[in-house]
Amino acid sequence: MTEVLQLQGRPLSEADVKNIRHLIAGHPEWSRRRISEQLAEQWNWRNGVGQLKDMAARSLLLKLDQRGLVQLPARRFAPTNRMRSQPVERLDWEQSPIHCSLDCLGPLHVREVNLEGEEQALFVGALRAFHYLGHGGTVGENLRYVVRDAKDQPLAFLLFGSAAWKCQDRDRFIGWTPEQRQRNLGLLTNNTRFLILPWVKVPGLASWTLAAVLRRLSSDWQRKYGHPITLVETFVERDRFAGTAYRAANWKKVGQTTGRTRQDRCYSIQAPVKDIYLYPLGRRVREKLAV
Repeated sequence: MTEVLQLQGRPLSEADVKNIRHLIAGHPEWSRRRISEQLAEQWNWRNGVGQLKDMAARSLLLKLDQRGLVQLPARRFAPTNRMRSQPVERLDWEQSPIHCSLDCLGPLHVREVNLEGEEQALFVGALRAFHYLGHGGTVGENLRYVVRDAKDQPLAFLLFGSAAWKCQDRDRFIGWTPEQRQRNLGLLTNNTRFLILPWVKVPGLASWTLAAVLRRLSSDWQRKYGHPITLVETFVERDRFAGTAYRAANWKKVGQTTGRTRQDRCYSIQAPVKDIYLYPLGRRVREKLAV
């Protein structure tokens, strides 16, 4: 290895890789988790609010191992998706129809969903029961929201997570280079789930919800992760949805996907074509990202 690698947003020199090899060789009794935590400590690799980025270190180590540049110890446990393995709590949903105007709901409230407590169980239960993609948990930085009416009845749920690594039409709209994308991708987030409960039929609720959440999204992200969000993306399956709510909330349609998944390297996996919508949070978004 002679060139400088760029993994997980970090440049890695040959000396860095040698130090990682020495760390692994010097502690043959350590698990992969222990190695990643120690590496993050050595680099003082933290996010904007000071949290150790041990999961990013673990992903970096796996990529080095896959490239044959380091040899990690054998896994001690088979990896599992903790969210999928948890038993699904059957919630007793009050499904009385809510068919009225937006005003009749009274003041609406947007709340961030914490990872603990009843709100989390409600969030997961709603997506698993009523969203066509379900919910298998999240990886990396993410925020969750619930919208309730004046009677504290839940109406809608939203999840924002990691942006797509590559997206041709999005990347063309931004105008960034691969290096700029790798450096600034964390300033994007993807609205991966948006659910209005099926018995709620309120004109204008979807666009109101999107607008209300986007007004606070960047500041919430700054508080939780130590950096803002500049651009929001979402992918709308065009054979299933028309994207009406996003268009009504002034999102910009910039193109469509090619019908491949992010894991497809051989052009053999067929996936539904999706329309790509973007929403800038502030001015001069392209200037902030293409640097």
